[in-house]
Amino acid sequence: MTFDSPENTETSSPQSEIDAAATAGPEGTLPPQAEPEPADEDVIGVRRGMFGISGTGDTSGYGRLVRPVTLPGSTPAPYGGYFDAIVDALRTALAPTGTPFESAIEKIVVFRGELTLHVRREHLPLVAQALRDDAALRFELCLGVNGVHYPDDTGRELHAVYHLMSVTHSRRLRVEVSAPDADPHIPSLYSVYPTTDWHERETYDFFGILFDGHPSLTRIAMPDDWRGHPQRKDYPLGGIPVEYKGARIPPPDERRAYS
Repeated sequence: MTFDSPENTETSSPQSEIDAAATAGPEGTLPPQAEPEPADEDVIGVRRGMFGISGTGDTSGYGRLVRPVTLPGSTPAPYGGYFDAIVDALRTALAPTGTPFESAIEKIVVFRGELTLHVRREHLPLVAQALRDDAALRFELCLGVNGVHYPDDTGRELHAVYHLMSVTHSRRLRVEVSAPDADPHIPSLYSVYPTTDWHERETYDFFGILFDGHPSLTRIAMPDDWRGHPQRKDYPLGGIPVEYKGARIPPPDERRAYS
């Protein structure tokens, strides 16, 4: 009997099941339970056209396209699988600090198989330390920080997203913090997760988020005197005049140190 024979009724091997789980992507991290239904989406704006072009610049044929810009709303408990255990453990870990869970956590979102804790920026270092040090949490590794710009999210235009991983418990978590464009300050997590050193510099360079407490917050991709932050959505696309001229590379003993 060959492997392709119709008479072969063997089930998949344990190794194939392991391989399938390993390649399932972020959705595979959700325990095998039904994902809870999120609350109503938060509408933060309306997008017109395909690329945000106004006037006569839109040659895509989608100039009349109108659609809302939405973010996932708060997810009610229970969240499913170990997500509930994470939330309960964090609530317990914050209790001795004198900071109520509801004061530190703005909202909880389960979306596309991922748990996201939206943390108020003034409580970010406290929450991060609890996530790292508490025995029931043990998120020892921060995989980096990403910046996001939502121009229509009034008072919360700039977002920083941290991806955490617990090596001890084999769990993943997203932590998201927001700041207004007029006051783009977010506490640095360098003292809690030193791996955020260069990630916070890159996010500052491209989005203009100021990470308070970072030991050397400098540009790492754009020149020091570059005006603006190229990954913001209000940054002009195309036709940008040359803003940086006369580049000079200093000798090694005169170059800026990053530490």
